[in-house]
Amino acid sequence: MNAATTWLSRNVARLIGGDSKASDASSEKGAGKDTGALRSTHDRLEATLRRGAEALSPRALRRVLADLQEVVAPRVSEVEGGRRAEAVAAWYAEATPEERHDLWLLMCEQFTPDATRVKNAQQKYEAAVGTPDAPQAEAQLRRVLTSPRTRLLQRFAVFPSGMRFLVDLRAELLPHLKGDKRLMPLEAELEQLFATWFDVAFLDLKRLSWDSPASLIEKLIKYEAVHDIRSWADLKNRLDSDRRCYGFFHPRLPNEPLIFVEVALVTDMSPSITPLLDESAEAADLSKATTAIFYSISNTQTGLRGVSFGDSLIKHVVETLTAEFPKLKRFATLSPIPGFRSWLNKNCAQQLDLLDEKRLADLGRAVGFEPPQSAHVLAATDAHALELDAKSPVRQFVTECAARYLGRGMVDDKPLDPVARFHLGNGARVERLNWAGDPSSKGMKQSFGMMVNYLYDLKKLDKHRSQLHEGRVPVSSEIDALCRD
Repeated sequence: MNAATTWLSRNVARLIGGDSKASDASSEKGAGKDTGALRSTHDRLEATLRRGAEALSPRALRRVLADLQEVVAPRVSEVEGGRRAEAVAAWYAEATPEERHDLWLLMCEQFTPDATRVKNAQQKYEAAVGTPDAPQAEAQLRRVLTSPRTRLLQRFAVFPSGMRFLVDLRAELLPHLKGDKRLMPLEAELEQLFATWFDVAFLDLKRLSWDSPASLIEKLIKYEAVHDIRSWADLKNRLDSDRRCYGFFHPRLPNEPLIFVEVALVTDMSPSITPLLDESAEAADLSKATTAIFYSISNTQTGLRGVSFGDSLIKHVVETLTAEFPKLKRFATLSPIPGFRSWLNKNCAQQLDLLDEKRLADLGRAVGFEPPQSAHVLAATDAHALELDAKSPVRQFVTECAARYLGRGMVDDKPLDPVARFHLGNGARVERLNWAGDPSSKGMKQSFGMMVNYLYDLKKLDKHRSQLHEGRVPVSSEIDALCRD
């Protein structure tokens, strides 16, 4: 079956399904059948009529399955399989969300490993462990564990825009997992394939500059996730001579950065994002730059969630910068603390209990209520955060809370804060808290305007990872003192 025949058969099936939809639903209703229970695709393929909640009729569902099976037919070459997959992708582009959901279900339920073969291979492997037959038994078990779905997805990756199709498919699929667990095998298999296909060995690190193609520069505006790019002037400032911007690219997704990082080359560790985003500021003297500040790292592809690029990106960027600027000795971030405010809202009372009587009284006088309650402290911080000086009991209390949140807070052996998980997992340490580091509305909403520097000490990355693995967050002496254990 060539691509044109596949397209024709598919559209005929859709027309048939569309014409019969009302009568199918009416017949089901007239027969008094239950339309609430979810049927598997196995049941639906054997049926004659469609239930009310089902998008594709049994006839249309069988046609879609036949087209998918043709993609992976043993007699079909990789190239021809890719053409047939492209025809399915063309149908998918025109399908309704409900019809797409049916396609996902077919991929999940009709292209599974053979359970009997898996069970037999597993028993043989368990029996062979410790014997000379173990390697052969393990190899056979690995073969039978590979599902036909893997081959199907590989065929979709063959045609020119196939990788784009699969990444977008997973992005669309992810929000549906919570409501339909049947989709989990497809999502898990896509993530596993992407982890291989998008390994750093296959990625290119490219610098993005003001001279890059306009279409690529526009992607920076679209995908910037940390500090919104307000204008072309703002973007030009971020690509000025004292800045660098790098992205990872995959050869099958040209002109589409998978992740990008924005870097400021400065003389000291930056405490605030405001001067870095000041469009009127003059470019820094690169001959004096000793510090590289990573102030924004943005993933661009929702469909690649769970595929880690950050660690490799930072390593590659550090190597590139060091080669260009040998005087650079310090690599740090200026990062948001996105989970802090919501955490403090829930844990403020517990944090107040850690204060001695004198400090509690000082804090009470500062907020106008003695003894102070959580609501009083949070309201005072919210209203006056940007005005509080370093001696303010409110500022001192909230700063200590932030230090504990970042330096002690763990859940499931991982740091509480999502940005902290990223940088600490890459071997950085919590270096310094910066009050009013981000006075924007977003910064206030996330962390009362506070920001944090994570330091990448290139000689201690493995040490810091080991600490984190042991359940201890790597922190500077300054942060450790603020925690007041």
